[in-house]
Amino acid sequence: MIASLNGTVDAILADSLVIDAGGVGYRVFAGPATLAAARQGERFKLHTHHLIREDAQALYGFRSTEELGFFTLLLTVAGVGPKVALAIVSSRPVAELQLAVMQGDEAVLTAVSGVGKRLAGRIVLELREKVAAAGMAAATLPGRGPLAGATESEVVAALQALGYSQAEAREAARGALADAPPAASLEERVKAALRRLSRE
Repeated sequence: MIASLNGTVDAILADSLVIDAGGVGYRVFAGPATLAAARQGERFKLHTHHLIREDAQALYGFRSTEELGFFTLLLTVAGVGPKVALAIVSSRPVAELQLAVMQGDEAVLTAVSGVGKRLAGRIVLELREKVAAAGMAAATLPGRGPLAGATESEVVAALQALGYSQAEAREAARGALADAPPAASLEERVKAALRRLSRE
């Protein structure tokens, strides 16, 4: 399993890069922003998803772990293949996409080529549940009443489950506590945190 590549850009193609790492040229499919950031002959690091099937293997590359994490999450939805998942991740900042899923904003997804209303609805339904599940353990801490507002550590845990670093999650969680009312639920505070992350 190839988790990341750090090498020299040999070629920049319409939908992918060829990266020379240790004398081996790896073709890595990537979105437009990633392709635009690459410079031929310069070193470039990508977090990768190594797709292995009976008839083929492919690498998909991302500049951040958040992008990679959301791409991987999208692949768990029936009907979402790697090309569609890459198109979705490349369409907007990840925080905007996560917020759209949590708010049930299907229009953000249907704006992506290859995503119809039915598929967008399935993505929202399945990923909203997974995002909620990411914070479930934190939301059921001992001694917490059901009406108590979500704490900073719970919001941080939920954001880290979405792929954000601890530093990013902590900063966004602090802002979310200031933006949301004192008794706000975990989902409401995670939404507030994602709004902050999408503005960065």
